[in-house]
Amino acid sequence: MAKPSETRDLAADSWTWPDERWQAIVNKVRAGRSLKPKQWPGKAKVAVSFSFDSDHESSTLRWGESSPGKLSQGEYGSRVAVPRIKSLLARHHIKASFFVPAVVAKIHPNEQRGLTDAGHEIGIHGWIHELNSKLPEVAERDLMMRAADTLEEISGQRPVGLRTPSWDFSANTLAICREMELLYDSSLMADDEPYELLEEGEATGIVELPVEWIRDDAVYFNMDRFSALRPYTAPSAVLEIFKAEFDMAREEGGLFLLTMHPHIIGHRSRIRLLEALIEYIQSSSDVWFATHAEIAKYCRDSCD
Repeated sequence: MAKPSETRDLAADSWTWPDERWQAIVNKVRAGRSLKPKQWPGKAKVAVSFSFDSDHESSTLRWGESSPGKLSQGEYGSRVAVPRIKSLLARHHIKASFFVPAVVAKIHPNEQRGLTDAGHEIGIHGWIHELNSKLPEVAERDLMMRAADTLEEISGQRPVGLRTPSWDFSANTLAICREMELLYDSSLMADDEPYELLEEGEATGIVELPVEWIRDDAVYFNMDRFSALRPYTAPSAVLEIFKAEFDMAREEGGLFLLTMHPHIIGHRSRIRLLEALIEYIQSSSDVWFATHAEIAKYCRDSCD
């Protein structure tokens, strides 16, 4: 029996395509020049940036569901986890980036104001954590524009960066980013280090701060009791993975970017993991902690 991915390939008849068709697909959005700077600020050997995708209730709402049980799992992110995360970051003098769906910002406006007041960054993360790659261009554009306006109105900070819901681009996403004059995106995976995005071979000036599932808490801890999604990895094992990723980023003089979700990392046993990781990283004196916006701006300016 064919695997799902094989079935999709067979249905597309991709082996019959003329070269122009697959070339257009491949070249739509590509990695351009590396934007890894020769030197990080303060002669640091490695840049570290923590990000939190504040999905909260939108993880349920985006599917059109209304389960109080599932909604409460997201509510935990705002009620318990974000205050716990803010306290941890404050103790260690770290500024982070929070990517917030606009609907979440409307449900929890004081949370966003508190984050910006504490010096953290607020970034775009869709309207309701929609599957943007499935939307027609007019709908995707409208939601991105409205999301940016909503976040600015609530937080007092105009977002300069995007993390698409579910880390995916449509054929129109990059063009919309360019129209909005965003500084950076953090949704793609073509490198470990920052790079410039190309659209159909043209340099866009937009910085990509690449993500990876290895450096995401959800793949290790996420669970849905109504589906087959029931993975679980011991926090100690995840800490080992994150340490190894940081160690090699430091050896290479690069970027260590970590993606987390408040309703996942904010639980007691897991916030201990994050604190242990922070203490491990801060045991090195040559680390630059920064928000995504600060790193993107530094990389762009250093490589111009």
